[in-house]
Amino acid sequence: MTLNIYNTLTRRREPFETLEEGRVRMYVCGPTVYADAHIGHAMSAIVFDVIRRYLEFAGYEVTYVTNFTDVDDKIIVRAQETGQDPFELAQYFTDKYLTHLSDLNIKPADTYPRVTSEISNIIRAIESLGETDYAYAVDGSVYFRVDKDDDYGKLSRRRQEDAVAGTRVAGEEGKENEADFALWKGAKEGEPSWDSPWGAGRPGWHIECSVMCLHHLGEMIDIHGGGNDLVFPHHENEIAQSESLTGKPFARYWVHNGMLQLSGEKMSKSIGNLVTIDSFLQQHSADALRMLIFSGHYRKPVSYSEESIEAAERSTARLRGGLRPPSGTVAVGGKASNLREVTESARSGFCQAMDDDFNTSAALSHLFELVRAINTARAAGISGPFFQAAQDTLRELAGVLGLSLTEPGGPEDNVLAAKPFIDLLVSVRTAMREQKQWAMADMVRDGLAVHAVQLEDTPNGTTWRIEDAR
Repeated sequence: MTLNIYNTLTRRREPFETLEEGRVRMYVCGPTVYADAHIGHAMSAIVFDVIRRYLEFAGYEVTYVTNFTDVDDKIIVRAQETGQDPFELAQYFTDKYLTHLSDLNIKPADTYPRVTSEISNIIRAIESLGETDYAYAVDGSVYFRVDKDDDYGKLSRRRQEDAVAGTRVAGEEGKENEADFALWKGAKEGEPSWDSPWGAGRPGWHIECSVMCLHHLGEMIDIHGGGNDLVFPHHENEIAQSESLTGKPFARYWVHNGMLQLSGEKMSKSIGNLVTIDSFLQQHSADALRMLIFSGHYRKPVSYSEESIEAAERSTARLRGGLRPPSGTVAVGGKASNLREVTESARSGFCQAMDDDFNTSAALSHLFELVRAINTARAAGISGPFFQAAQDTLRELAGVLGLSLTEPGGPEDNVLAAKPFIDLLVSVRTAMREQKQWAMADMVRDGLAVHAVQLEDTPNGTTWRIEDAR
């Protein structure tokens, strides 16, 4: 099956065809670093991490770039409120976000450009837009002339008369058209600024991503991604700037993820309904957040609640259960052959689902089918190469989704330290069962369960594992 991706630009699924055979250039808008990141930011990063992982799994060489906006109105306001240097503030939250990406098992980008490192490139791009009459200067600021762009609005499907100023501050005087947006903002007292042909100032929001993308990936890219709240004005204005600069289509596929919602509302700092990545990871696993997101479709809203995340934790534990070791010695026969068939079917079904616009919920259903087959085989005493191949496939496909499937519940050393005592209690319980002391045996089992130790009685004896006790 050919990979098909929903393209926001055309509003339809399209076969994925790259500009250069076997290679993907991919740019994803990153955060403005002025406060602690929340799990809404994490959702976007996770979605595009999985898209990247699947493209690499499918054999593409992916060059992945995501940026940091490290000078912006929000950063300046926060720095003024806290009495901090705006550059130090931005650096602190940049470093913290990078740590979060690692904690969430998100693969590092090939490049993390920052606005403050691209100022000279931004100035040259604005000069070029001025030379072709797409930009004009007013009192030290520079604006993009929207009327000159005949197909402005093609991404968002907005008419020019419905457009609003694509800036993050109001009150800009002297613009020819209210829809024109800032490329360069004249300096204000006490704000960071750089010298330019129009006087001291700093970049507008939208020009940053256009220039960083052009600089690090070239004039045309395969995939441009971000949250669906960026379709207008940010991505619309990126297209206007970039295509006016180069005369070429900017991105072949525009891909947007839905929003993470808390109590039915988009999670955002302005509303105040936030769950920070810090607070989330103190209580839940990174795998659980991925499981919550992947249980739906990346383009749709995801509802976050304690009930939904606990359900995601349980689903993650079910997948982990498929990696428990075999309990028998049977390597061949009908049941072993059946496990091989389910393994092959799971791989095929997983790929078909992901080829359908990265349908992770359908892909997960094939992993759960594989886990059921593995558990059935284990209970029947199956081991050997087919059992190993099934578990290897589970690890591999879960890895495509960025799921680590590592055991929760504390450091590995603590589990190892407890192992002799758990083994002893399991042996005592086995002796009780042989003597038909069922009540005492159940007491041992229930006591271990309180401490997240789950027992499983099989034809070849009793095994145990640590379950998530949260």
